[in-house]
Amino acid sequence: MSLSRKEQPRYLIITGLIKQQLNMNRSHKSICALLVLFFFSHAGHLFCQKKYTAFDEEKIPFFRSYMLRILTEDLLEWYLPIETKDRQSLEGVELTHIGSYGLLRIARPGIPAHLHTGVDLKRPQNNYIDEPIFPVARGTVISLRDDGPFAQIIIQHTLADSTSLWTVYEHIAGIQTRLFESVDPHRPIARFMTREELNKYGWQFDHVHLEIMKVKPKPRIPDQRRPFLYYGTYCLVCYTQADLDERYYDPLKFIQEQWYHSFSWNFCAQKK
Repeated sequence: MSLSRKEQPRYLIITGLIKQQLNMNRSHKSICALLVLFFFSHAGHLFCQKKYTAFDEEKIPFFRSYMLRILTEDLLEWYLPIETKDRQSLEGVELTHIGSYGLLRIARPGIPAHLHTGVDLKRPQNNYIDEPIFPVARGTVISLRDDGPFAQIIIQHTLADSTSLWTVYEHIAGIQTRLFESVDPHRPIARFMTREELNKYGWQFDHVHLEIMKVKPKPRIPDQRRPFLYYGTYCLVCYTQADLDERYYDPLKFIQEQWYHSFSWNFCAQKK
């Protein structure tokens, strides 16, 4: 026999109402997060009622855990795209000498001077056979090309508020994913080039180029040579800081910020 709304413990009523709102509109999560933090701080008052019992009090930790779970179930876990001792730490990460985000790249034949739209991560180990490259978070492959030193994968990621961003992995080889496939940050999508491939294309490609785009990539028309190349990036058309800020995030800074947010949620979840 189910209890009437009036007879239900207050924590069940509050939980039900908030879950209903989340199901109606996922963008309300940020507001609900603030409400939950308030609930944590005032749990004793919020759950007081005429027939308040020790049994109800025991449910308060359950309520906290439950609310954090439904608030964080859509949050992405972010990782480095390379295999390091801890993929949620920048310790040991090295960039090439011209691989920093926003660095001015000098003009060369056919390409005007522009700002570097990503970071160039060095090979983390002396593995020239199968050094893996991973997606930084779960997502869906929307474009790929595997036609030489500019081989590339673009992945779309959906955030908890239903907005999207896109990550790009370039100068890769041995692609291990397919168009429209769902990917996960614990499964490789490609590898660094081997010695043979670097001897063929040039050792300047001994890195992975990582971008994080705020705006949707440019549509491309696939051709016989590149049948899965549905999108391109803005890597050669960011001439000013304003261009860069409009279209891109600093990849390592962005990922670090996501680690901080994840740590904050985990801290709340463990707090008694």
